[in-house]
Amino acid sequence: MVSVRKWQWPILMALLAWPAASLRFQLWGANVPVETLVFGLGIVSVAFLLTWTAEAAERDVPRTLALAGLALIAVLPEYAVDMLFAWKAGNDPSYASYATANMTGGNRLLVGLGWTMVVAIFAFRTHQNILKLAAIHRTEVGILGIATVYSFIIPFRGGITLFDGAFLVGLFCVYVYLASRGEVEEESDIVGPAEMIANLPTGQRRTVLAAMFVYAGVAILLSAEPFAEGLIDSGVKLGIDEFQLVQWLAPLASEFPEFLVAGLLAWRMRADAALGALVSSKVNQWTLLIGCLPIAYAISSGTINPLPTDTRQTEEVLLTAAQSLLAVVLLINLRMTLIEAGVLAVLFAAQFLTPHSIVSRDMFSIMYVSLAAVFAVRQVLEMRPFVGDGTRRLRSRDGTLARPGS
Repeated sequence: MVSVRKWQWPILMALLAWPAASLRFQLWGANVPVETLVFGLGIVSVAFLLTWTAEAAERDVPRTLALAGLALIAVLPEYAVDMLFAWKAGNDPSYASYATANMTGGNRLLVGLGWTMVVAIFAFRTHQNILKLAAIHRTEVGILGIATVYSFIIPFRGGITLFDGAFLVGLFCVYVYLASRGEVEEESDIVGPAEMIANLPTGQRRTVLAAMFVYAGVAILLSAEPFAEGLIDSGVKLGIDEFQLVQWLAPLASEFPEFLVAGLLAWRMRADAALGALVSSKVNQWTLLIGCLPIAYAISSGTINPLPTDTRQTEEVLLTAAQSLLAVVLLINLRMTLIEAGVLAVLFAAQFLTPHSIVSRDMFSIMYVSLAAVFAVRQVLEMRPFVGDGTRRLRSRDGTLARPGS
């Protein structure tokens, strides 16, 4: 009984995937909105399993690499949905807009909701206004900065090309290589079911992790396509913009477990690990996810043409790149203040209170870039005293600035 109680949450999440599986095998039926809800529940439940799997793996791989793995594995459901849209676009171009919508929505949710939530919880729990990241996160911030600068080229090409895909996937590989050079840590910032799994003997732990990963993968394969199609059909039947459902509801469902884990870490005074994991997720989605979309489209369509983006999608990509630019500038010194997080949160929330038009998206893009420029100047001015002091110390050390009585 004690053993079952310890495993109650993994067991519950595994069982919650069964209604979706039985529905996929046509053992029962319902209307489209209910079916979409069931498949969405299946995706959310196995997303929890994947999150715990990646966290527990910190016992076996370097922490930075574990964070990269956590970020990648935790968003596999979103990858499945987005790649499905890109694949279908090869035969039906109307799906191309959904692929871009899902990708941009997921990226903006991570920064506008995920990052700011962690900083807010940290400030509430510690009564401090500055959340500092450890030096190991320079890799993520640096790679994210390169990807962000490059992403501003994409909107002006009329689509996401195979060259974009090769560059961004290659950048992700560089990130994984750099992350793998860290050291394995016996003590890590994992909590809950992941901690229980991580504390198993090595052989049992790896067996359990492999079983959970395979189980979740099968569940995702069964649920991803009907969930994606259900979102579109439900939007049409309920009179809701299906584009909005694909852009916000799908990534929110798949990333909810990761947000919950990050929130719990921040609540337990481990906000550095929480924000680090979400920054790594942003790197994953802003490199590998974007990079895989044109590849899936090319294979499906049998051409080397770019994944097409219409006017709306071009604006969405530009807006997402602008938000990413501000986020990178704010984290360039490996810290984020409550005010800075508030700026990201307000700008993100304000987008839902304004008309969804090209003018509105352009306005927010300009605001993000303008604020990024302002904060960049501030960052430089704040760093100058430290740089100057460091230079004086170096010169004094070799005697060039040494003075009597100094």
